[in-house]
Amino acid sequence: MEITLCPEELTSGRMSRPHLDQAVEAIRTDGYVILENVVSYAHLDLLCEKMDADLQTLMTASVLPINFVKGHLQQDPPPFAPYVFRDVVANPFVVQVTRELLGDGLFNSFYSGNTNCPGSGTQPVHVDLGQLWRGLKVAHPAMSLVVNVAPMDVTEHNGSIELWPRSHLDTNVALDDATIKVDERLVEARRQFAPPVRGNVKKGSMLIRDMRLWHRGMPNHSDRPRQMIAMIHHIHWFRRGKPIKFNRGCEAAFENSDLDANVEFTDEPIDYIFRNRPYDYHEAAVL
Repeated sequence: MEITLCPEELTSGRMSRPHLDQAVEAIRTDGYVILENVVSYAHLDLLCEKMDADLQTLMTASVLPINFVKGHLQQDPPPFAPYVFRDVVANPFVVQVTRELLGDGLFNSFYSGNTNCPGSGTQPVHVDLGQLWRGLKVAHPAMSLVVNVAPMDVTEHNGSIELWPRSHLDTNVALDDATIKVDERLVEARRQFAPPVRGNVKKGSMLIRDMRLWHRGMPNHSDRPRQMIAMIHHIHWFRRGKPIKFNRGCEAAFENSDLDANVEFTDEPIDYIFRNRPYDYHEAAVL
């Protein structure tokens, strides 16, 4: 579902009750929702320019941080001013939705992203997190939500994500499984009655999806990289790792939010370009 906020909502920084209910129901039922026109174009343009430059530096790494297959790289956004914006890291409309689903005390654990390069391959269908318990007859409520924002229009041409509606309610994949990849037999069986869709989003939009939703990265047929920034909002009792490091000077972007940003501010340089590692790739994929 796509929800376009009205001018009154954009001015007040709050979604109307009907729109909030629609967003929550879409995530509970289909596993995802898109909020349109909630991020400044100027902010996204600045991020895009910087991430394009950072990508050129990243490409000099001896081992690229490939996610599954060639062309899908994990790339962090710059964690310092002037590239950290409230409408990205603590978007009030997004937080309103995720708090409605996860409750008070929700926190963020992730600030990274996937850059889909021209000529990329097709990832295997996978989840970012399985069900908490094995053998459930009915899926439990959401405990973790992925928040994505792209600094450009995302289409099937430049590699929009493939989403499998309602697959977050499938209890076949559990947290303690050896792999996050979905068995091909399950994929083909589901395709017969609930085929996938493409998560096309307009510039300025944000995609919120249940972390259990089946999905995969698709080929980028364009001639330029397509970035996608990612955050993960968790329910308050979920395991919490180390705080996310940002440089001092961007504190205001996180203030006065219902989201616990889980951040640590530092004056030390942060290695945000080369710190990621490949996931499930073969050495031949980088040749």
